[in-house]
Amino acid sequence: MTFFKVENLSISFGGLDALSDINFEIEKGTIFAIIGPNGAGKTTLFNCINGIYRPGKGRIVFKDQEIQRKKPDRIARLGIARTFQNIELFSHMSTMENLMLGRHLFIKSGLFQGAFMWGRHSSAGKEEISHRKKVEEIIDFLDLQAVRNKFVGALPYGTQKQVELGRALALEPELLLLDEPCAGMNSEEKQDMIFWVKDIQDELGVTILLIEHDMKMVMDISERILAINFGKTITEGTPGEVQRNPEVLKAYLGEDEAVGTAA
Repeated sequence: MTFFKVENLSISFGGLDALSDINFEIEKGTIFAIIGPNGAGKTTLFNCINGIYRPGKGRIVFKDQEIQRKKPDRIARLGIARTFQNIELFSHMSTMENLMLGRHLFIKSGLFQGAFMWGRHSSAGKEEISHRKKVEEIIDFLDLQAVRNKFVGALPYGTQKQVELGRALALEPELLLLDEPCAGMNSEEKQDMIFWVKDIQDELGVTILLIEHDMKMVMDISERILAINFGKTITEGTPGEVQRNPEVLKAYLGEDEAVGTAA
């Protein structure tokens, strides 16, 4: 079974190619990273994968099923969750409430049941307890106990990133898309995030597709890396192979510096 594959993916905006014939495949249970300078097309690629954008051509296959024409909610139901480069939380709600929102795809009780058939022994009440139990497991997993009932808007930036990660985990994904999870963090917060990402892979068995500018993090935890620039593939391979590629060095450092580094 093909777990996840992108084939000849292309998309353009106003005649400008944002992505052109992108190809890669991810094995289940691995960490796969996408790197490239700002404006390379990385987030556009994520937007195609989780249904925000519809590509002009190509295929996106998840567990042998094409998903490039599906809506975001359908893709989430299949088992793909995502965090965003800019935090997308409800600042006036608590950590627990934000994580509970991540369970919305699993809620079966309708408005009538929730409003009138309340109580611990009602169907809506039992469902609420079940979802809260799952959220409590995520809170324990990410060490968020101290901020369980605090408004997210009052939390430090790094903790907010953890909460957003937790909300994505509340969807119980098989494939987790992380869009620059370490952006804006200090060195201690980055190290904590690296531990969480590895634990998500090792303990939860979640496959991870990662966009990140922190090259040390990418090289330390990724099994394979796709490097893109101007919407096109530069190279794909192991961290060592990508790190030594002269075109990758040129894209990040400029031609003169890349030549000097290679020498």
